[in-house]
Amino acid sequence: MSPESSAAHAPANTTRAGDLVRIEYDLWSESGGKTELLDTTHEEVAQKESIPSPEGFSFGPRPHEVGGDRFPSGIENSLVGLKVGEEVEREFAPADAFGERDPNLIELFSMHEIERLPEMRREDAHLDVGTILTIEGRRGRVVTLTAARVRVDFNPPFAGRKVRAKVKILERISDPADQVRAILELQYGRATEFDVEHHEKSITLKLPERSKFDIAWLAAKPRVVDRIRSHLRPSVIRVVEEYVTPVAEKKEEPTKTEAPDAPAHGATAPEAAESGTGTESPPAAVHGKRGGKSAKSAASAPTDA
Repeated sequence: MSPESSAAHAPANTTRAGDLVRIEYDLWSESGGKTELLDTTHEEVAQKESIPSPEGFSFGPRPHEVGGDRFPSGIENSLVGLKVGEEVEREFAPADAFGERDPNLIELFSMHEIERLPEMRREDAHLDVGTILTIEGRRGRVVTLTAARVRVDFNPPFAGRKVRAKVKILERISDPADQVRAILELQYGRATEFDVEHHEKSITLKLPERSKFDIAWLAAKPRVVDRIRSHLRPSVIRVVEEYVTPVAEKKEEPTKTEAPDAPAHGATAPEAAESGTGTESPPAAVHGKRGGKSAKSAASAPTDA
């Protein structure tokens, strides 16, 4: 059911399928008399259960699409019709939660096939037991791996277990820009790093630097565009990527050192020094040559009367 059709059959203060809301929740699984925390938005609950959080993760209310695919269908359906501000706690059988476990959904892949997956080509990619992979549209969890083979379990997480859920609907997200950020967070993540602008019937997304070369973003972009179209009905969606050419810094040229004054009359430096002191005579050969030339000049010059 589309958001428009569901809106016509529900009061304004209750949730409808397709609504974007902000929620708080705690999810627990129960199996063999043991209870295990699956997920929570409350930091104190995670600390009490000694659940480590990934680097950069922050607790708090999260955006959610009512009737979407974040939770099992039984839990999603239970959120339809709740009042905004209402908190409920319910228990779900395996069939209404993560389903019964099917051994045929555990499959073997070569390491070469796994390394070619989009999420394994990200800068922060990490492969280990428990890593979630998407293969041919199916999400699975790595259960064993060697240098050459990876075994992936496509059973839903915690299949075969009962689930207890406590959920509170905090608000309905109605601002268009906030709706876009909620869609980004649900379909890709890192929503706070995007610049979002909404002008009447147009929406502009400016990509953060790290997403420009992220293969995961290329895979998520069609889903993001599709969700924005279905929720906001814009006339145009712009996805902007800016690449700024760096400007090289100008290097300062070294100051030129002034050359010493050249000796007068083309004389060499030693000659200039000698002529300046007047204490030494030029070498004999030069002196004699110059002296002969001077005498001849004197003999030919007229004398004063």
